[in-house]
Amino acid sequence: MNTNTAQAQRSKYNREAVLSASPARLLTMLYDRLLLDLGRAESAEVAGNWPVASENLLHAQAIVSELMSSLDVDKWEGAADLAALYSYVSTSLISANVNRDVQRTRECVGLLEPLRLTWHEAAQQVPSGPMRTSSVASGSLGFA
Repeated sequence: MNTNTAQAQRSKYNREAVLSASPARLLTMLYDRLLLDLGRAESAEVAGNWPVASENLLHAQAIVSELMSSLDVDKWEGAADLAALYSYVSTSLISANVNRDVQRTRECVGLLEPLRLTWHEAAQQVPSGPMRTSSVASGSLGFA
């Protein structure tokens, strides 16, 4: 099997995983990818590989933007605080990218990792429902 075929199959698998994921699972997938992007960005920043750092920071910004846009602040009391955190992280990621500031990237990891763990714990508490298509899956974020 050549590399292109393997990549195509991986992309197809990832797309199908996203399309069939529950809302709780989609949220945890977004957080997992967000922290993966930030880890890659941090490693690239430390190595001085700014193009790779920038690419990962931009993808992380897209994920935070998606999280912000899908947050309904009228649904629960803490949503406004979470929206404020997302806004702060978004600004910090822009600053980390523009100023090549690894400390800002690390700060974002420190803020988001506990949330990632909490969302995973919460997702385990939600009963699995029927599979459905999500609007997130049709976006441009990708999960490769």
